[in-house]
Amino acid sequence: MTGKQRIRAAMRHEPVDRVPVMCQLAIGHYLLNTDVKPAELWFTSEGFVAALIALARRYDFDGILLNLSGRDPGWMRYASRIDSAADGGQIVHFTNGDRALCPPDDNVQHIHQSGYRRPTLDEVDPGRLFYDDPHDMGGLKYPFYFGFDPPAADCVDRWPDYIFRLLELAKPLVGEELSVHAEIFSPFTQLMELLGYPQALMGLIDQPEKCEAILAAYTEGAADLGQKMAQRGADAVLISSAFAGGGFISPRQYDRFVLPYEAEVVRCVHEAGAPVYTHTCGCIGDRLERMVETGTDGIDTLDPPPLGNVDLADGKRRVGEKVFFKGNIDSVNTLLKKSQSEVKADAIERLKIGSRGGGYILSSACSVSPRVPPENLAVLSEASKEFGTPCG
Repeated sequence: MTGKQRIRAAMRHEPVDRVPVMCQLAIGHYLLNTDVKPAELWFTSEGFVAALIALARRYDFDGILLNLSGRDPGWMRYASRIDSAADGGQIVHFTNGDRALCPPDDNVQHIHQSGYRRPTLDEVDPGRLFYDDPHDMGGLKYPFYFGFDPPAADCVDRWPDYIFRLLELAKPLVGEELSVHAEIFSPFTQLMELLGYPQALMGLIDQPEKCEAILAAYTEGAADLGQKMAQRGADAVLISSAFAGGGFISPRQYDRFVLPYEAEVVRCVHEAGAPVYTHTCGCIGDRLERMVETGTDGIDTLDPPPLGNVDLADGKRRVGEKVFFKGNIDSVNTLLKKSQSEVKADAIERLKIGSRGGGYILSSACSVSPRVPPENLAVLSEASKEFGTPCG
């Protein structure tokens, strides 16, 4: 089987020749383990796709996740110069006075000349919201627009064509070799990014109806983008819903502020013909059934203790027949801190549990941190091959 075939079958609980392997890597890991420079990775679709494919092949992964949006091919028209630091980092100076600090091992930091301030909940007009992307080239703005040029007031097309450029580049390069997944931000994640975490969480208590209006607006945008990603060939769409775990909100709040909105996004992406899976970090052991209620096809991360509270065997017993699982290897205490032999042993244990009944993709629980040794990632595929064909 090819990687694409292997992941498609696992998502459907169909037989596979071996359990597929696919980790989401932190941006810093790409930077530390490829020759792509920080500004090239952040601001060019070509640089990011090259890094994704290079490490997928190095680690023998079966798929890649396009977890940035496509970039404007003419982005340099907005830059006055790029400075390089001794540590390998870069600073992009834009013509409007903004700067982008691009570390050699971490996410970009946008410095706005105007000193961008997040709006308060009272200041937000839900009618001016559609979709926010915190990793956009120009960073967050309110109301949000892509890039540096605000759209005309009567603009109907919300998505610049270059937003889909990663898909357009990656699909022909990998063919049937790898499964290519797109990422969209959940409505709840966008609410958190819009207001900042403390203000957003307080808003759920102080102004819940206002938060619901904001979430409804973001649902429209996320659903539309997810549909278009599917229509343009994404093999699956990941809903990034990192802040919907027990460390942030209660199960009751999940029912009110997450479940109905993600359910609508899932429904719309399904209409476009692509499977959907949901990425939620941390403690989700008390809401696995609720996540399934959204209609999602799979659950990603499944952080084990101490990062989260998911016991893989318990999760498989409760909802494993309804969704596929991806994750459960501790990305810090195992992948970062343990030896190759220990990582391999841990992976074999996950394979024994996760592969029962099918529907499992071997993966780190959350993003692979920048300084995880490459050899520790390489043994995941080795473990899958050694484990062989799942049964039962």
